[in-house]
Amino acid sequence: MTDIRHSLIEKRGAVLTVILNRPEVMNALHPEAHAELASIFDDFARDDDLRLAVITGSGDRAFCTGSDLKVRAETGADDMPTSGFAGLTERFDLTKPVIAAVNGHAIGGGLEVLLACDLVIAVEDAKFGLPEPKVGLAASGGLHRLARQIPLKQAMEIALTGRLFSSEEAITYGLINSVVPRSKLAAETKLWTNRLLENAPLSLRATKQMMLKGLDAPTVAAAFTTRYPEYEAMLKSIDAKEGPRAFSEKRKPQWLGK
Repeated sequence: MTDIRHSLIEKRGAVLTVILNRPEVMNALHPEAHAELASIFDDFARDDDLRLAVITGSGDRAFCTGSDLKVRAETGADDMPTSGFAGLTERFDLTKPVIAAVNGHAIGGGLEVLLACDLVIAVEDAKFGLPEPKVGLAASGGLHRLARQIPLKQAMEIALTGRLFSSEEAITYGLINSVVPRSKLAAETKLWTNRLLENAPLSLRATKQMMLKGLDAPTVAAAFTTRYPEYEAMLKSIDAKEGPRAFSEKRKPQWLGK
């Protein structure tokens, strides 16, 4: 892993928490931060002891406000890794769940990050948006996810106007799962991570891969006949035997992740 200078990481049991740590610029990211986050998520993907990740921001103003435009103005480019913004938005082979704990504004690339996450919890006063056209840019990959996750007319409105919208509006679109007061964000995040940790880790990976890869299939029939390596690995796992055994013995299963 590269030296960690622009993020903080915490490992508690099977959960990795990644904290974007540039509060002086509302957690906007520049090339060094992107490279650092790419390395962090590379390690997360390889570590079998880590079952899920949480990504959040430092401070109480912003989750992430996109690219650091001052740096972009100096260099003329974002110079991102192949895994995309924050090392996450183009990481299409990651089958472990990722939760976004949105502690503040998620704007531009910040919204793109949460669009790439599997579950999203947000504070009540967070603002969301893709204002790139207001600075002569376009949201790039975020447009593809936005148009797939909410109705097209609403996606067009958000993308073409560049306006910001609230957590309440975001939840009506289905962009986020839960809205909480700022004081309850940590507790709500722990609740969601515990819910996932109750389930077999290989089952979570199989489920995520099947849902996302299945959406790439042209028809439902084609999705049914597509091969899903994580599902095949799950069926052959020790945990696939442990689950039914624990149920029949009326006890909690002891997941091994293999």
